[in-house]
Amino acid sequence: MAASPWTEELERKMARTTGPGVTTLEQVKAVSGLEYLRRIIDGRLPRPPIADTLSCYLVEADPGRAVFQGTPRWEYLNPAGTVHGGWMATLLDAAMACAVQTALQAGQGYTTVEFKLNLVRPVLPATGAVRAEGKVVNVGRTIATAEGRLLGEDGKLYAHGTETCLVISL
Repeated sequence: MAASPWTEELERKMARTTGPGVTTLEQVKAVSGLEYLRRIIDGRLPRPPIADTLSCYLVEADPGRAVFQGTPRWEYLNPAGTVHGGWMATLLDAAMACAVQTALQAGQGYTTVEFKLNLVRPVLPATGAVRAEGKVVNVGRTIATAEGRLLGEDGKLYAHGTETCLVISL
């Protein structure tokens, strides 16, 4: 079976990355949130180890927007035979929180305060690649909000949600 366009694009991007690793606080503080995320995408900084564990990769970062791609696997199935909702929650949390991060200046960080999701259809390993797109709704001095959608390559909506983040000084 031929690889999908999203999978082929991800493979090209992954070939440029440096592999999993953890960045230092100094590396995070040195640049804007958008620049930090773009450095992960282009391989100047390592991707976080959880990306490989959960097949959840940052593929786009623009002002006010971040996109993660994931491929559901057999290992993520719950007892009902569908992908566990926590996996979808991870993709959406990452996308919405990183959308907030794209709006932060050097020396600023964030932490998720809460998120709410609606899972509207099951994801199965046969679903193929899905993408979580997070978009900033508002960024204030201390609180930021974002919204997100989890879509399949076929355009179907699998989940959507909102997130609140606390903006902090690093």
